Amino acid sequence: MNTAQAKRVLETALLCSTQPVTVRDLRVLFDDALGADTLKVLLEELQLDWAERGLELISVATGWRFQSRPELRLYLDKLNPEKPPKYTRAVMETLAIIAYRQPVTRGDMEDIRGVTINTQILKQLEDRGWVEVIGHRESVGRPGLYATTRHFLDDLGLASLDQLPLLTQVDGQAAALAGLNPPEDDSPQSTLALDAST
Repeated sequence: MNTAQAKRVLETALLCSTQPVTVRDLRVLFDDALGADTLKVLLEELQLDWAERGLELISVATGWRFQSRPELRLYLDKLNPEKPPKYTRAVMETLAIIAYRQPVTRGDMEDIRGVTINTQILKQLEDRGWVEVIGHRESVGRPGLYATTRHFLDDLGLASLDQLPLLTQVDGQAAALAGLNPPEDDSPQSTLALDAST
C-alpha cells in the first residue's frame, strides 16, 4: 500500500468515527504493517492536507479526530440551535480549581473558594465525565482526590494539561475569583498548577 492509499484509509476511518481514535487502533487498519511513527507522520501530513478546509484533524487526549474549525461555529450553530448546557459560576470555579491544582480534595477546594462546595457541583462535574476521584489523601477521613479526566481534555480539544493556558494568560478576574494565584514554591504540584478551557 502506498502513502496516498494509507492516508485515504486513515482519513476515511477518522471521518467515520464518532470518537477520537488512538494510533494503536489505527494500526489495526493496516494489520500492524505500519508502525506508530509512520502513522504519526501520515496523520501530520493529513493535518496539512486539511489546513484550508472547514474541518481540522487534531490530536486530543484519547486519540485523533476531525472537528469543525472554531471560526465556523457561528454558522454551524444555525443548523443546531440548541443551547449548550449552562454552568453556574460555582461549577466553573470548582472545575478551574481541579484543573489547575489537581489532585485536590473537596476541603482544598473549599479553602481556595472560601465557601462550602455543594455536593451537587462535584456530582454534576462527575456526571459530565470531566472529573473523577483518583485516590484518597492519607489523612483523617481519607478524603477523595479529584482530578480531571481525558474526556475533559477531549471536550476542550486538548491533548494534555500542558495545553491549558498559563495562569498569567488567564483573565485576572477569573483567576482571582477561583483563588488560583500561582504558588511560590517549586513543588511538582506547583509546576502542574502553572502548566496545567467546553
